[in-house]
Amino acid sequence: MKENVEERALQLGEYIAKTNATVRLAAKKYNVSKSTVHKDVSERLKTINMPLYKEVRKVLDQNKEERHIRGGIATKQKYQKITQNIK
Repeated sequence: MKENVEERALQLGEYIAKTNATVRLAAKKYNVSKSTVHKDVSERLKTINMPLYKEVRKVLDQNKEERHIRGGIATKQKYQKITQNIK
């Protein structure tokens, strides 16, 4: 994904808005770092396309509110696997 930075920011923003993806998922899909995704959609996108930025911001805020729940679920699954392997 070595094209224009503005184009990349738009692509990332559209992907996140359309799929409600997390920054990690977007980074993996487009083969860039989480830092790059975050900078593109929270800073660069704001100056390029404000309506898209607002949509992406809603998704990012929602993901931020839910991350502790996802972390708890992941931890629970991890320890369930461990106890299943012990039996």
